[in-house]
Amino acid sequence: MNVKETLKKLHENEQSLFIVHYSCQNLNDNNENYSPRITSIAVLHVGSSTMHSFSIHLIAEIKKISREDIHEHYDDLEKEMLAQFFSFLSDNDGGFWLHWNMSNINYGFEALIHRYKVLSGEDGKRIPDSRKFNLSSLLLSIYGKNCVEHPRMASFMKLNDGEHRDGLTGKEEVDAFAAKEYVKLHKSTMCKAYWFQHMYYQLQRNKVVVHNKNWDNKVNTFLERPTVKALGFVAVLFSLFQAVQYGYSSIELEEKENTSVQEKTNKSSNTDGDKTAAGS
Repeated sequence: MNVKETLKKLHENEQSLFIVHYSCQNLNDNNENYSPRITSIAVLHVGSSTMHSFSIHLIAEIKKISREDIHEHYDDLEKEMLAQFFSFLSDNDGGFWLHWNMSNINYGFEALIHRYKVLSGEDGKRIPDSRKFNLSSLLLSIYGKNCVEHPRMASFMKLNDGEHRDGLTGKEEVDAFAAKEYVKLHKSTMCKAYWFQHMYYQLQRNKVVVHNKNWDNKVNTFLERPTVKALGFVAVLFSLFQAVQYGYSSIELEEKENTSVQEKTNKSSNTDGDKTAAGS
């Protein structure tokens, strides 16, 4: 399935389309576990713009655990948060999932499944790969890998109204978790999910702003316009008409030449016949 077909499929299924993003500890080795702890998950339903939140601090509040004591219950809170998230996946089993580079065990759906396995010993709900779509990859497929400077997400945000006051960089999110600023961290996660929705709509309209233009895409987009297609169709018909006209003219010319040659031949034959009769 090419990018155009993918976007068409997503557009036709926006009532079953969800945007997912999550925050976690440092992705490097300086965590207490081998894998980084998941701190919050944001799921945005595209069709209704409804946000579904899964976060350690929300579960802590329900369990009457104070902010100061959350760190003593990280494992239980993270396990419960992931259980709620995977239950949500099961409830929306036929959904399509749009994400930003959630594509491997370091950061992605596999990382969420792994953390749940570590904490509960159980397997989390798996989404078929055919129902997962990487927004970053779709953007690069259309606008080219060099369309923005690295880091790409930050560049896209700067160019496409993504610099919201609640948005944090990756390092700022790690620092917020270390400082126990859980609300601030989750607001950043939700902020990015909303921005992904904005970018999805911009991509559907081919209105994404980039540093470097992909001229192949611009030419293809220009050729896809209805007026250009109509003009192309007219041009084809005109060419066919000219070809038919040329062929018909060639046949007429050939017939005239054959007639002329025949007339000359007949005239020559009559002249020879007259001479022969005179000689007799």
